[in-house]
Amino acid sequence: MQMLLDKIGVMGIFLILLSVFGLYLSIKNSLLLQLVGKEFRGLMRKMDGAAGKLKAHSWNTNNPLINVVHNIIQSHGAHSQDLRAEVAYLFHRNFEKVNRDVTYLRLVSVVSPLLGLLGTVLGMVKVFQVLAETANPEPALLAAGIWQALITTIMGLCVAVPCLFFYYHLSLKMKGFRIEAVEYSYQILNLHQQGGAGEKPKSAVAAVPDAVALAGRNG
Repeated sequence: MQMLLDKIGVMGIFLILLSVFGLYLSIKNSLLLQLVGKEFRGLMRKMDGAAGKLKAHSWNTNNPLINVVHNIIQSHGAHSQDLRAEVAYLFHRNFEKVNRDVTYLRLVSVVSPLLGLLGTVLGMVKVFQVLAETANPEPALLAAGIWQALITTIMGLCVAVPCLFFYYHLSLKMKGFRIEAVEYSYQILNLHQQGGAGEKPKSAVAAVPDAVALAGRNG
């Protein structure tokens, strides 16, 4: 441990810990959103095949995206006629942990280069300290300080770049989920309204143009 500390310094240790934390958040949330999206689209395909007759109480509401649409079907009209505002609120509530993890991921991507820069400054301080204390400093001592200065900068960037990539990847996936939730909520509500009026319900695919048009009118 002491050898590692001498090689990369305190900031290097912090950067290693941040890299492990960022890797954990990235893999965990990428897999989670992949499974959430797969289960949600599978349910929507089943609903389309059953002409929208799948009962909402049979849905897996442990899936946060399914739970958003489920809550929309159960409560739309009781609180607000603005469906997209309801979806935004339900997304905040159901994806709270994911949003928090994505925020932490963004924080890691911002802090890592700063810690790398701080490590660089500390490494250069070490070099100048050796120069000030020794008339003829040994090259090995100077090289150690310069090495520490350079390696922490590299480490900071190597942590920040992947974390920033996963931050935008997860953010875009969440935005895509929100759009899907709005579209499918319009479709399902449209199917329920048609069924309640005694009309022959359309399939979920056939309801897409109506849903998009309704979304445009509400926009």
